[in-house]
Amino acid sequence: MSAISPLRKFVSPEIIFGAGSRHSVGNYAATFGARRVLVVSDPGVQAAGWVGDVLASLDRQGIAHVLYTAVSPNPRVEEVMHGAELYRASACDVIVAVGGGSPMDCAKAIGIVAAHGRSILEFEGVDTIRVPSPPLILIPTTAGTSADVSQFVIISNQTERMKFSIVSKAVVPDVSLIDPETTVSMDPFLSACTGIDALVHAIEAFVSTGSGPLTDPHALEAMRLINGNLVQMIANPQDIALREKIMLGSMQAGLAFSNAILGAVHAMSHSLGGYLDLPHGLCNAALVEHVVAFNFDAAPERFRIVAETFGIDCRGLTPPQVRGRLVDHLIAFKRAVGFEETLKLHGVGSSDIPFLSQHAMQDPCILTNPRHSTQRDVEVVYGEAL
Repeated sequence: MSAISPLRKFVSPEIIFGAGSRHSVGNYAATFGARRVLVVSDPGVQAAGWVGDVLASLDRQGIAHVLYTAVSPNPRVEEVMHGAELYRASACDVIVAVGGGSPMDCAKAIGIVAAHGRSILEFEGVDTIRVPSPPLILIPTTAGTSADVSQFVIISNQTERMKFSIVSKAVVPDVSLIDPETTVSMDPFLSACTGIDALVHAIEAFVSTGSGPLTDPHALEAMRLINGNLVQMIANPQDIALREKIMLGSMQAGLAFSNAILGAVHAMSHSLGGYLDLPHGLCNAALVEHVVAFNFDAAPERFRIVAETFGIDCRGLTPPQVRGRLVDHLIAFKRAVGFEETLKLHGVGSSDIPFLSQHAMQDPCILTNPRHSTQRDVEVVYGEAL
């Protein structure tokens, strides 16, 4: 009798994908009976004009709105709490976020606090949410974080110098309006950061111990789209067809990792980003090939499929040869989009590694890493990435 897959669940928002979809936010808010919407964003996205499009759409439906843009690149506990207080004081009933991962994560966290009336710090971990959040509509303006389709919230606790994760299907948004036009305001560095983040989402989801037939097709298609189009998109920033392919790849990666969860790259990256307040994609880029090399022997057949999806000819190669080719490909791909940084360049020293490793071991993403990892293993990988 052939082996059958274990039970799997798959969560996803209602997704509207395509150029101009941001303009329909008012229609979707109206279907939730919105009277006053809290719109969460940041100053850069507002300056790019995307917030104006959202407010105009709400105005067309006669829906009142309150704007909250005090969101840092790594959203902080106090920003979430201020946003939730504004939501309550303004008698809002729906939340809309327009922006990258930071405004979207902040908006999800505001919804949690608004529903429970407690500090966001109390919800760290998996399945800690007991009360449904207000209706949530997300409009991503970067192609990478996939916060708009995922069951993850990542918040920065500045007093502890660490990020913490909240994982729950309760934070999967109700509606995701995925509009590739909004990504034209990304600069090349942000395009590279978010693109690498999406690629790592796909790789980690495919080799995760939570992977399966519901997530694998999304992970593989995401790898194909991002590997095949990111370099060209960064070189041709006005090409909307290339932007659509990367946005689609990011979405597919998000559907994969939201359901299969991730691995050691993200556990270590969350720890690093919380400690140094660095861009998440840059942290992933500095770590990815070192974690792939560490994990390879735990899932060699899966990593062979990853290599083949990247166009590497694996015929006749031994597993160590496949690992070498895959690591070389990832390094070359990173360089092609402009990443050559090591952790040392960003001020990480060997004395920081025990603190970083201790926090990485507490991240939920480490639980689905294909190779069982001890704190010592994580310390060694951080050391290699210096």
